[in-house]
Parts: sequence; C-alpha cells; structure tokens
Amino acid sequence: MDFDILLQQILNGLVLGSVYALVALGYTMVYGILQLINFAHGDVLMVGAMVGVTVAGMLSKSGLPGPVILVLALGCAIPVCVLLSLFVERVAYRPLRNAPRLAPLITAIGVSIVIQTVAMIIWKPNPIVFPDLLPTTPIEIGGALLAPKQALILVVSTLMMIGLMLLVNRTKLGRAMRATAENPRIAGLMGVNANQVIAATFAIGAALAAVAGVLVAMNYNIAQFSMGFIPGLKAFTAAVLGGIGNLAGAVVGGLLLGIIESLGAGYIGDLTGGFLGSHYQDIFAFVVLIVVLVFRPSGIMGERVADRA
Repeated sequence: MDFDILLQQILNGLVLGSVYALVALGYTMVYGILQLINFAHGDVLMVGAMVGVTVAGMLSKSGLPGPVILVLALGCAIPVCVLLSLFVERVAYRPLRNAPRLAPLITAIGVSIVIQTVAMIIWKPNPIVFPDLLPTTPIEIGGALLAPKQALILVVSTLMMIGLMLLVNRTKLGRAMRATAENPRIAGLMGVNANQVIAATFAIGAALAAVAGVLVAMNYNIAQFSMGFIPGLKAFTAAVLGGIGNLAGAVVGGLLLGIIESLGAGYIGDLTGGFLGSHYQDIFAFVVLIVVLVFRPSGIMGERVADRA
C-alpha cells in the first residue's frame, strides 16, 4: 500500500514537473542569450490558457471530438502567444538591450502586470471552466492511477522537450542560438543575425508556454487571468534549481521540483496533520529555491554560458 502511494505521488510530481520544465525552458533560453529574467513569461502561459479555454468553450457544442477540439485550441493559443512574445521583445526589451541589467528586469515586471490587466479586461476576473475533452477513466500503472489528461501532459511535454533539444543541438538555428549565447559580437562577425536569433528564442519559449498553459487549464478544468503568476515563479525556481542557462538543467529542475512538491504535500502533509498539505505545497518550491541559492547558486547542472568578452 505504501509503495502504491509513493508511486502515485511520483506520477503526480512528474505531471506537475513536466509543465514546470516546459515553462522553465523558456526562462533558461532567454537568460542564456540575453542574461535577462523574463518575468512576463508566466503571463504568456496564462494567455495561452485563456485563448485555449475560449476556443474550447466555443467548439465544445460543435459536435467535434474532444481531441480535435484540444488540437484546435492549441493551434490557436500557440500563434497568439508567439505574436505576443515577439511584440514584447521588440517593444519592451530590445530598446533596453544595452541598458543596466536592472532596467529590463523592472520592465519585465511591468510587462507582466500590463498583460495580466489586459487579460482581466478581455476575459473578466471570474474563472472560466475548461470543458472535459478527454475520457475520464483512469489508467492503472502498478497500483497508481493516471488520468488520460495527465498521461497526455506527460507525452506532449516529453515530445516537446525532445524536439527542443534536437532543434538546439542539431539545426542551423540551434547553432546560431548557441553562438549568440557564447558571444553575440563574435557571432555577428560570423554572419549570425542576433536580432533574429533572439526573436526566434522568444517565439520558441512562447510556444512552449502556450502549450503548458492549455495543458494546465485542461488538467485543472479552469483558467483565470492571474493563473500564470505562481507557475511562472515555480518554473523560474526550476530553472535556477537545474542551472539557469542550461536546457537539460531546466528539464531536470522542473521534474525534480514537481516531485518534491508532490511528495512534500503528500507525506509532510500527513505528518503535520494536514497543516502543510496540498494547500501549502507552494512552500516547498520556494524552500528549495532558498536552499539552492545558498549552497549551490549555479544550480544542479551549473551554467554553461561562457563569460562575455
């Protein structure tokens, strides 16, 4: 029985952590190239969720199969988030590229507030229900139960993370991204267009965040204008935990953070009589962040971005 509970908590943690990893990849790619913490990234996730829930709600009575509606929702959320992220990069971040590091950081916080406020005006403050699009019969795995939507989150997240790794390590764009991260001036002398590479990085990160947003809304059957704040902070924590600037580190950090949260909420909650249960699971993420920053500031896998010349 104890093993079944442990397996259940680990599966729940992997589902949660795979979402954190998707969002953390966006943070770590931007930081690796620009040395910028894009705190508006969590709100891109929220916009993806809101667009997805709007499309799913409109199509839920059309008679289309649930998986088709979900694909269409993703197909609408991704380009909206990509365009939003490209707009933010061009208007808010590019003019500050050579400014002191504090200026773009404050701008990112301001952009986050603006996106949340505009989303609240468009979609109203009340939560929106995400319709059930997939079967609800759970899948049994070694005594633990996994809902079909949770299995979908694991599969989609894994495929997207593998695809990103292949893109960065095996394609011309990936080489340009790594060269720009290493030294943008020398990369420019070699014919790499830094502006295009940076825009592509923001676009890829936004696409991952859009998918994560729709998956989160589908998993919890709800979406709201403020839903991107906590997942964004936790994904940033995951990026720092794994080693910000390191793609593999972001994945490891996200999965590890999800498992820590799940085990903490399950087991420590029982030990404290429910006082530190699921309602307080956010504590574990930020305790981990503090511990990592104190004892290993570079993260588990370190940072592979070289010092700028």
